[in-house]
Formats: sequence, C-alpha cells, structure tokens
Amino acid sequence: MRYDPVRGTYDVLPDTAGWWQVVEAAVRDVARRYNYREIRTPILEHTELFSRGIGESTDVVNKEMYTFQDRRGRSLTLRPEGTASVARAYLSHGLQTEAPFQKLFYVGPMFRYEKPQKGRFRQFEQYGVEAIGSLDPSLDAEVIAFAWTLMDDLGLGGLWLRLNSIGCAEDRDRYRDILRRHFADRLDRMCSDCQRRHEMNPLRILDCKEDRCRPHIDAAPGSAEHLCSECADHFAQVRTLLDELGLSYEIDPRVVRGLDYYTRTVFELVSSDLGSQDSLLGGGRYDGLIEALGGPPTPGVGFAGGTERLVIVLRERGSRVPSASTIDLFLATLGGAGRRIAFRLAEALRRQGIAVDIDHRDRSFRKQLTLANQLAARFLLVIGDDEAASGRGALKEMATGQEVSVDLAPETIVRAVERPGSSD
Repeated sequence: MRYDPVRGTYDVLPDTAGWWQVVEAAVRDVARRYNYREIRTPILEHTELFSRGIGESTDVVNKEMYTFQDRRGRSLTLRPEGTASVARAYLSHGLQTEAPFQKLFYVGPMFRYEKPQKGRFRQFEQYGVEAIGSLDPSLDAEVIAFAWTLMDDLGLGGLWLRLNSIGCAEDRDRYRDILRRHFADRLDRMCSDCQRRHEMNPLRILDCKEDRCRPHIDAAPGSAEHLCSECADHFAQVRTLLDELGLSYEIDPRVVRGLDYYTRTVFELVSSDLGSQDSLLGGGRYDGLIEALGGPPTPGVGFAGGTERLVIVLRERGSRVPSASTIDLFLATLGGAGRRIAFRLAEALRRQGIAVDIDHRDRSFRKQLTLANQLAARFLLVIGDDEAASGRGALKEMATGQEVSVDLAPETIVRAVERPGSSD
C-alpha cells in the first residue's frame, strides 16, 4: 500500500527547503533589528482559547478548526493561528505583572480545514509578530514598518498598505447595527453565508467574495466614518507616523480582518509587483483579547503571514535563490587506509566547525568527484593509501583549481580552509 501526505499537507524536500530557510532567516534578522524576541507555543491548545479569543461567529471557529477530544474527554484544537496562543502564554507565565510590555515573534505550523489550493494548505507555516502592552500609535506604525522591511529584504517591491480602523468595542457594536440596517433589505439577493452572518456578526459580510454580494458590500458605509473621537485621533496619529516613514497606504473600508479580536487599526500589506493585488500579510490591534481570556485590560498589535505564499512568490520570481550547499570540504578516498583516515578526519573537522562530507557507498573515485561537484564543495582533499602513509595531501580549491600541500592534521586543514591559498 502506498501512503501519500494527507490532503492539504505537503513534504518540504531537501532540494527546496532552502527557500523556507530564506524566509525564516529574514524574519529572524528583521526581528533582531526591531528587538522582537522569539516565542514558541504548543501546537495543541484548549478549544475554548480560540472560541473565546477568535470568536464563535468566525469561519475559523465555525468551519475550519481541527478539534477533537482527548482520552479524558477534554476538547483540544490544533492551533489555527498564533495570536491567541501568544496571548495565552503571556497570561500563563504572569507577564502581565512581571514584564507587561513585550515585543515577540514566532514561526511555526498552523492548521485549518480549508479547501487546498495554490499557496493555501491545511497545515501551513505562519510567521508573525505581537507587540503587547502599549496603546501608543507608534507601536502600530512600528509593526507595519517591520512587515514592510521584511518584504523589502526579501526583494518584493511595489508595496502599499490597505489600511482601516474598526474602532473600539463600542464603535464596533454601533457599526454592526449600521451594517445590519444597510443589508437588511438586500439579504434576499445575497448568499446564504451573508444571510447567516447578518444576525451573528455583520462585519463578516464584508469578507464575502461572492460576486452577487460585492455590489451590496461596496455600497456599505465604512467603519472609519463611525469612530469615537478617541479612536479617530488614534487612527489619525497612525497615519501621520506612516507619512513620516514614507510608507504609502490607502484607506480601505473593506479591510476588517476575519477574527473577532481585532480593534482599531487593521491592515493588509499588498504588492503590485506580483502582477495582481494579492495580500502578503495582514494584522492589526487586538486591545480586548487578553481581557477576554481572563487577564487585565491589555492592548496589543501584530501581524501574521504565510511562509508558503512567500516561498511561491520567491520561486516564481527566481529571486533570492538559496545556495545549493553549505559544504566546505569533500574528502575523496582511495584504498582502505585512506578511507579510515578520512572517516576520522571528517569527524574531527566537523567538531571544529568545518562542514565536511565523504562518500558512504564505496563508489569509484570518479563518482566521488562527481558527488563533490554536486554538493558544491568549496574544497576537495584526496586521501589514498599514499597520503595515509605520508600524512600529507593536496587540498584543492574548487573555484580556482589552486592546490596547496597540507598536513593531514585537523588544525592545519582548518587554517587552510579558512584562509584559502595558505599552506603549512
């Protein structure tokens, strides 16, 4: 019987893993520059974390979560997103009292039961940042600048923001009523999902992509037009800071985000450089989330994006191609004595930080040289019975063809590899 990956999951093979490493390395480097520290949360959480944090009316909770009972009958869920888990960890470890201001980032797998398609899987890797403990508009702008810098570093141009504010909890309640009145006499011409959302949470109607619903959605009033004075001032300050940073944006009243914990600033980062207006990542404020999970009133802001989406874009553009190998030295062998010395030498060099490989299939010398080229080894050292007897060999720099005679002592070879052209 043949076993394939479960539908909606995938294998990342060694020849393509470098693309994921490019994205993850960029996330970590930008996080270092912005002083965001890494957090890792469990893949499994109690289901109530997401039903309370994300919202019962969302598609994620209603349709997409992988939820099951464990052997004790407790309801557990594979995490569908990262923010609720980070907020839970913030409370679980008492950070709200010990260190209430936190700037965090994460990279890891998430799970949603969605229809698999290009760039969208049921198991997917998400990267994200969370800045918790301040309501200052400068933090909104910093999070957006972090996202912009990340895309710039990956070589994606033509960036702009789709920006909006959905206000505080009172603003949202008032706006929901406005939307209910707007859609009330239009529902018979809209899809069944919109009809259901009309009562549960009319903000979700704005997420609908059905063609028959779009004209009614486009005619709806925008949330930024119905903000209280405090939220309107916050939004104005965010825009001013983005202007000072030179980050272009457009106010888009249809950006409300798909999770109920969002408040005030919401955004999506888009690239026109991709040939279509596809969103690269999205985020916003969630000033009520930690309180909803049992903590004190604590503001937060962040964003998240899918690694697979970026990998597809980078591969299609042919940019930032990862190197074929990071190997420093290949040891080719002839004869039993040479093979034994090479095996010991390889291990000693690895312990001193040199990336080394040898042939493990007892193949011909010619095939060993072919393997060295396939691995893009920087150096080649041939060790045969003669070299084993004399204790010396010829170290060849593959790019230049230059050879130097070296003693077969690990320290000597390390110096020669680290300083090409030198010899003992």
